[in-house]
Amino acid sequence: MSTLPAPSDPPSVRTRPLVFVIVGAVIAVLLATLTMGAVFAPVGALAAPYQPTSADGYLREPVTLDDSSPAIRRLDPELRAALGKAADAAATAGVAIRITSGWRAPRLQQWLLDQAVKSYGSEQTALEWVATPDRSHHVSGAAVDVGPVGAQAWLSRCGAQWGLCQVYGNEAWHFELLTTPGGTCPPPRANAAD
Repeated sequence: MSTLPAPSDPPSVRTRPLVFVIVGAVIAVLLATLTMGAVFAPVGALAAPYQPTSADGYLREPVTLDDSSPAIRRLDPELRAALGKAADAAATAGVAIRITSGWRAPRLQQWLLDQAVKSYGSEQTALEWVATPDRSHHVSGAAVDVGPVGAQAWLSRCGAQWGLCQVYGNEAWHFELLTTPGGTCPPPRANAAD
């Protein structure tokens, strides 16, 4: 019967390189998996989805001009002053003007456009209702959306007294300073893409 020669190294010394090889292989597989996932993941898939915030100008509900939110505070001072005068006059006529949207951060404007594309099914149609961040006057604080419907109608009829004009024919709620107080408003453009 033949006998095997006794190993010269104890078993722990012989298995150590094997353990390093196995651990190294596991780490390599994990790194490869993570790298491939990052490389081939859709853009934005690794980031949390954007949630509109008050800091970006998002209003969860209509507010008055004395609200302290960034949507109101960051409006153009002349627009805010004109709106204040108009709101006071409207109140004496029994009409309450509320702001449904004012200043918006570019990322909120982009999010609104993205939502409109999903709702309308095409970017072309969405752009009739929501401008890109670089074209929206909300981003500079020069535009405001008002409600309710009675306030929109009142401001369309009377807003020129303070320079406030409805900008788009398809958006009865969107107003900007487009004339001098007491002047004549230009005809509304068809929509935001016009």
